Amino acid sequence: MWMCSRRRPGIRAGLLALLTGFILLAAALATAQELNLDNLVQEALQNNPDIKASQARIEAAKYRIPQSKSLPDPMFMFGYQNEGFDRYTYGEMQGAQWMFSASQQFPFPGKRALKGDMAERDMESLEAMHALLKLKTASRVRELYYDLLFNYKTVDVLSSKRDLLARIEDLTLARYAAGKAMQQEVLMAQAEKYMLLEKEEMLRQKILSLEAMLRAAVGRDKGPPLGRPADSAFPPMTATLDEALLMAEQHSPEIRSRTKMIEAANTKLLMAQKDYYPDFTVNANYFNRTGEFKDMWSATATMNIPLYFKTKQDAAVLEARATLVQAKAELESIKLMIAAALRDNFSMLRSSEKLMDLYKNGLLPKNAQDFELAMTGYTTGKTDVAVVISRLKTMLDYEILYWGQFTERAKAVARLHAISEGLDAEKGKR
Repeated sequence: MWMCSRRRPGIRAGLLALLTGFILLAAALATAQELNLDNLVQEALQNNPDIKASQARIEAAKYRIPQSKSLPDPMFMFGYQNEGFDRYTYGEMQGAQWMFSASQQFPFPGKRALKGDMAERDMESLEAMHALLKLKTASRVRELYYDLLFNYKTVDVLSSKRDLLARIEDLTLARYAAGKAMQQEVLMAQAEKYMLLEKEEMLRQKILSLEAMLRAAVGRDKGPPLGRPADSAFPPMTATLDEALLMAEQHSPEIRSRTKMIEAANTKLLMAQKDYYPDFTVNANYFNRTGEFKDMWSATATMNIPLYFKTKQDAAVLEARATLVQAKAELESIKLMIAAALRDNFSMLRSSEKLMDLYKNGLLPKNAQDFELAMTGYTTGKTDVAVVISRLKTMLDYEILYWGQFTERAKAVARLHAISEGLDAEKGKR
């Protein structure tokens, strides 16, 4: 070992730096507060900027409803009429007078109610999209949480395997000292240890990146380190695919939103048809005169004539019908996309469950036995050290793959909850 260290001082310094970094990470993990997924989701629902902006849009849409139902502002006119240009003739001439007028427009009966219905349908569509945004935000937080958990679990796996590599290194050194192994075997074991330390350093960077994304998702700008995710229980999913499809049909916010858009398009069509009928404006006029001339008044009503209906009202009706067809087609498209997403995530979920069972009950215990047999064989000189390291790396890979499938399954469950509020209700029953 002394000979190896003399020949590679750079490797030894690199190992020392990596070990120092790992010790600092371990200390940070030990002191950081444990993350709770439910608390993070609630924090995101309260503080996420996109959710706050969506809520503000709903509030703005609510205020548009009474505006849409209101009458147009009344008009007031005042002026003076004079006879001749040479002097002020008020009180001297019959036509000289002060004039005052008030007018109010009244849309054809039913138009204001339809405008209010259109604004209300728009507001209800925004409410459904707000519910969808909350579900997607919760799903985003859950996915980032499980990605973070996966990286911490990978660090744990690498740490445990580093201890096994230390056993292999000690064994190669002992055999090398006894003249039963070549120096190359010692170097091979040490190189594998350095590579594990390199992977841990890369994972530390990945953890910091995920923490930054998680902070953004929950709306937390400042504060202490997020800490390590709690060892989450296996996220349950007892609903079948058919049940999930039915619940999505009944509860999906996106489907509700598109349904409200269809209702709004229907109302817009009715409104376009109403525009064939005229609006009315009522005018009251008062003419103030003096002297021997009596004051006068008048009352008039005016109405617009939809004379150019071929290029205006007819085109508006056709536009509204096309919008209605578009809204219905988009609803069917959304239903197909939701069904496809449900099937895709259910397939991923079930596949991950099968792979996890295969790793946990088959490949991992068998590879652990294979590794111990290889260690015994190397101790007796019947197996090469490359075989022992290969068995260890295989066992390491399968443990990481197990936690990778755990993460993929948990993320699939999170996406399924984001597709339909009904699955969240199903979650509450368990």
